[in-house]
Amino acid sequence: MTKPQFGLDDDALAGQPTVYRPGLFADRVVLVSGAGSGIGKAIAFLFARLGAKLAICGRDPEKLQATAPKLRELGSPDVFVQSMTIRDPEQVDALMDAVWAHFGQLDVLVNNAGGQFPQAAIDYSVKGWNAVVDTNLNGSWYMMQAAAKRWRDHGQPGNIVNIVATFQRGMPGVGHTGAARAAVTYLSKTVAVEWAPYRIRVNCVAPGAIESTGFRVYPPEAVKTFGQANPMKRTGSVHDIAEAVVYVAAPSGKFITGQLLTVDGGGVLWGDVWPTGKPDYFKV
Repeated sequence: MTKPQFGLDDDALAGQPTVYRPGLFADRVVLVSGAGSGIGKAIAFLFARLGAKLAICGRDPEKLQATAPKLRELGSPDVFVQSMTIRDPEQVDALMDAVWAHFGQLDVLVNNAGGQFPQAAIDYSVKGWNAVVDTNLNGSWYMMQAAAKRWRDHGQPGNIVNIVATFQRGMPGVGHTGAARAAVTYLSKTVAVEWAPYRIRVNCVAPGAIESTGFRVYPPEAVKTFGQANPMKRTGSVHDIAEAVVYVAAPSGKFITGQLLTVDGGGVLWGDVWPTGKPDYFKV
């Protein structure tokens, strides 16, 4: 059975209008994790269009190698690719060393890599819980700390944008990622203060119901409700998240640190989302 196609294809993504001027990130180096698909690819596409030199990483080398030439076509003057997993701190250190060896600098780290699966919390296995927390929390931390140490040691300013989730009202059906993403957010608030003397800014962007390839992991009956769980009554686009990331990473965000920018059509204010499908108990 063919998987449904969610989100924008590459041509549509490349043609999305943007409020940002060409060349905004010229001579800047941006590292995007999980850049081979979904939100990560959209973020990389927009930074490429704005002239950034790009380092992209992820677990799937084929997706990365397919993405790299498209980034060059969009305007990135230099694209560095490394296949790795953020779960392994040694691989993270190797990635950061390779980025500095290739470019001599890093200006923005976008921590996008992550993942989860829908399941009632009472049924989580130890392995399933650890897999999600290890990727979404520990992996994000390894990347943050490794970049921060190198910014400190090289005397360079830094900028971290962590992609998290709309955990503010709880996340029934994906409690493991809710726990991990909330932890990343409050970790970010903490190190935004600790790392301010090093001229490192740290912020988070929380996507709501954003239509992307990630929708494939959820039951069809649940996906049908995602666009109804916010007062705008629609899903967002991966490009919406890319533009939010650029906002806090660009000079427009130069006085913003330790903050959570929620991009969800007002979903945390109204509506409920059940990635596993709403239980009969809660149906009216």
